[in-house]
Parts: sequence; structure tokens; C-alpha cells
Amino acid sequence: MSQRKQLAILVGGGPAPGINAVIGAATIRSVLEGVDVVGIRDGFRWVMEGDIEHVTPLSIEMVSRIHFRGGSFIGISRANPTTDPQLLENTVTSLLRMNVSQLITIGGDDTAFSAMRLEQKSAGRIEVVHVPKTIDNDLALPPEIDTFGFQTARHYGAEIIKHLMVDAHTTSRWYFVVTMGRKAGHLALGIGKAAGATLTLIPEEFGLKNVKFKTIVDTLVGAVIKRLAQGQHHGVAVIAEGVVEGIDPADLSEIEEAERDTHGNLRIAEVDIGQILKRAVQERLREFGLKMTVVAKDIGYELRCADPVPYDMEYARDLGYCAAKYLLSGGSGVMVSLQGGRFVPVPFRQMLDPETGRTRVRYVDIHTTRYAIARRYMIRLRRDDFEDPHELARFAAVARLSLQQFRDQFEYLVQAEPPPLELKVLGTS
Repeated sequence: MSQRKQLAILVGGGPAPGINAVIGAATIRSVLEGVDVVGIRDGFRWVMEGDIEHVTPLSIEMVSRIHFRGGSFIGISRANPTTDPQLLENTVTSLLRMNVSQLITIGGDDTAFSAMRLEQKSAGRIEVVHVPKTIDNDLALPPEIDTFGFQTARHYGAEIIKHLMVDAHTTSRWYFVVTMGRKAGHLALGIGKAAGATLTLIPEEFGLKNVKFKTIVDTLVGAVIKRLAQGQHHGVAVIAEGVVEGIDPADLSEIEEAERDTHGNLRIAEVDIGQILKRAVQERLREFGLKMTVVAKDIGYELRCADPVPYDMEYARDLGYCAAKYLLSGGSGVMVSLQGGRFVPVPFRQMLDPETGRTRVRYVDIHTTRYAIARRYMIRLRRDDFEDPHELARFAAVARLSLQQFRDQFEYLVQAEPPPLELKVLGTS
């Protein structure tokens, strides 16, 4: 193996459209500067075990057109070297054995944390820069800055919802569509709002801890009843998978029993939230003498390895260029970002949540105009429904309840409803 210093690239976490664009741009920029580049296969999986055989030398010829394609040219994994000091030591040692002096990591919040710890552990021997990647869009960047892959995932997700809406109307059924978004609801909200889904449920609206399962079920049941009162027997609800994270384990034994990954996150796949909600909603509807066909569907894997849309192709290539350029100029210990068309390095220390010691998560701000408009589009029980006796009478009749009984069953849902949307011109009171 050459004794020349090398720049290495690895990808952690889950796939996202645009990974190959980062790899390609970073490789081209580095090779043109006379630096050898290697791709470390399967994230941290092998190097944290001391295995340095799973590497791929990268050249301009190999990567010049990979930015068109989804997936990862050098593989990916969720392996976490920070779970054990020895694994972190193995990772540093493995990279040094390969003559790696500079490393670009591509990944979400967990990979960013691993990159930060690795940079600290190397004590200046390895310079590290992280490129933010996640279709969940939940890394701690300014509100207007997306993570790469998000726009592509939203694009294809909205297309899927569009087709399901036609099928729902044609067959008089409901779809409960569970999307990725383990911690935040950006993707679900982006898809649901763009496609005009009947309603979208995200973790942020219910609170992030000790959420009552009944509240989620009744929100869906209320939407079904409202649609029936309007003469509509169909609908599509988009539900962020992270909704399950906040449910009180006492309400749902499947959560407590489900496995967790190496980063301590709930394995969402172990909890079939779509089927659980389907059964619970149908059972709740039966209490009112109502029957509804519901189909539970997960989407996410269809989105993660899609070919990137032009926005993500360009955006990810710019990030890859900046990551390599920053490293080659002697920089280290940052996450790269483009803000207002300009390169802005975000130091690792600014990414940490002082309470958890982990990388900060960007949640959907439910107090924004954007979210308020999304809520106005949704068909769900609202505060003004309970203020209109005529509307309330229609809903109560569908549920075979008196007005007071309907209030007793469902009015609690609107207690946490955001205030009415008011648009004010800047500079006015």
C-alpha cells in the first residue's frame, strides 16, 4: 500500500439520495489536488473491528457519473464505534494503518456524533469533516436549510401519496401511510402537505414523551367521522414513524419489547405501527357502529435509494466539493453546510445538545406559519367544529351519539390545537 497520505470517505446511517454525488465531487476535487482517495466500505462496520481490507480506491474515472444514481457506491451501515472505547480506538488505528490523514463522513445525527468522537480520539492525527445526510431532515441546521436527500424523498413520497389518494377514492377505503422520520416529522409533513393528504400526524404535535396512544387513535377516528359527515368514505393519513417513539410504553407493550439499534434508537421495524393503528382505529369505529376498510402501508425504502432529483444532485455535489476543499486547506472538526449559497462550517461542538451530550435534533416548529397552513389543509376535528352546533350535530349523528356524548368523546383533542392563523404585515402591530 502506498505510503502517501490518503483521504478516506465513509457513509453511515441509512441511504439517502445524493450520497454518490458527495462521494463523486469529493473524490474529483481531492484527486485534482494530487491526493489519493479511498472509499471505506460499509461505514464503520469493518474498520472498528480492525479490518482494513474492505476499502475501494477511488478515481475520477470511477466516480465521474455516479452522481446520477441513488444508493451508495461504497455501501453503508449503522455500525457505531462510540459504543465501546476499544471500537473507537480500533477505528482510529485502522485509519492510521491505511495512511489516512483526512476523513469525510457522510451521515445523519448518529454518524455526526461518531465523526466528532473520532476526531477527538485521533488528537489531531486525522482531520475529520462531516457531510449532513438524512431524508428525515432533522440535523441541527437553520430552518431554511435542508439536509441532502430530503427533497428527493419528499418528491417521490408525494407521488406515491398522489396515487394512493386516487385508489382510496376509487375503492372507498382509507390508507394509513407510515413514513420515515424516527425523531422528527419533516418528511411526513413535507409529503402530506405537498400531496394534499387528508391529514398528517407528526411527533411534534403530540409532544415527544408519554403520548397517549388513545389520543393518536382518536385523532384518526375523528378524521374518519368528519369525512363520513361530508359524505366521503375515503382518505389518506400520513403518519411519521416517530409518533411511536413518544407513546407511553404502558399503552403499547410492543414498544417496550422492541429491540434497539447500536445507537440506542428504537427499531421502528420491530413495531408495526401501521397495523397497530389500523386495528385500533377499526375497533374504535366499531364502538360507534361504523365499519371502514383501512390499509396500512409503509413507505421509506422506496425513497431512500431513489435517483436524486436535480436539486439534490447539485446540492450534494456542492457539499462534497466543500468538504474536500475544507479538509485539503487544513480544516477539521466541522459539519459542512451551504447557507444562502455560501459555505458555512458548523463546528462539532455547536452540534451538541448540552442536556443529552448527543448531536442536537431539529424538530418541526409547530408554531410557524408553514405548519399552521398545513393544519388548515387537513381534514380533522378542529376547535371551530365544536363551536358550530350544526357541524357538531352532523358528526354526532354519524357516530350515533348525542352532542354532549360526542363532546365527551372527542373535544379533548382540540386542547393542544395551535391558535388560529393570523397573517400580519411586518412592521405592524
